[in-house]
Amino acid sequence: MSFGRRSGLVCMDSHTQTPFPDLYPAARAVARLLGSIQDEQLADPTPCPQYAVRELLGHLVGLATAFRDAARKEFGPTTNTDPGSALPVLDSDWRVVLPQRLDELAEAWRQPAAWEGDTQAGGVALPAPVAGQVALNEVVIHGWDLARATGQEYDPGEASLRVSYGLLEPSGEEDPFRDKIFGPVVEVPESAPLLDRVIGLSGRRPDWQPGD
Repeated sequence: MSFGRRSGLVCMDSHTQTPFPDLYPAARAVARLLGSIQDEQLADPTPCPQYAVRELLGHLVGLATAFRDAARKEFGPTTNTDPGSALPVLDSDWRVVLPQRLDELAEAWRQPAAWEGDTQAGGVALPAPVAGQVALNEVVIHGWDLARATGQEYDPGEASLRVSYGLLEPSGEEDPFRDKIFGPVVEVPESAPLLDRVIGLSGRRPDWQPGD
């Protein structure tokens, strides 16, 4: 699996001084959104056309669980199931479970062993360093989706955004995995904020609003 010209690059995180990205800032940025989400917003649209807020939250629970287990090398249904095989189902205890899963995800990827060897997520085997970056990118992008859908400010941190940018930046080579997961790149000016440029690379419009 290849995402961008720098896929597989393990980054030095400026906060932890460890040779891999820290998922905590992005995970906490998503967790901070949850307390302001009202039940009546669960049916609202999101930048993911196939997901309402309810399904997006369910997807976040699922990906946090899957990539937590991928970091731990605990393989099974959570890591070998294609997340696109069915719409996510949101359990009633999501307000408790999702923050817990996000913390567990970030903690799992703080362990040096998580970045060693190979692992599996979404039914795809891939090098652990790539899996860790994909996990971070999933949190960053879907956190933005959730913030935009629920009308909230969102800042996953510059270090997280730079990992996403490196992962999503087109390499100029044919990449069927990228084409399957992300839409065509939306052109965003180089002068735009880094978050907007990352969102454009993911195939989303940075100015998306509910009803678009």
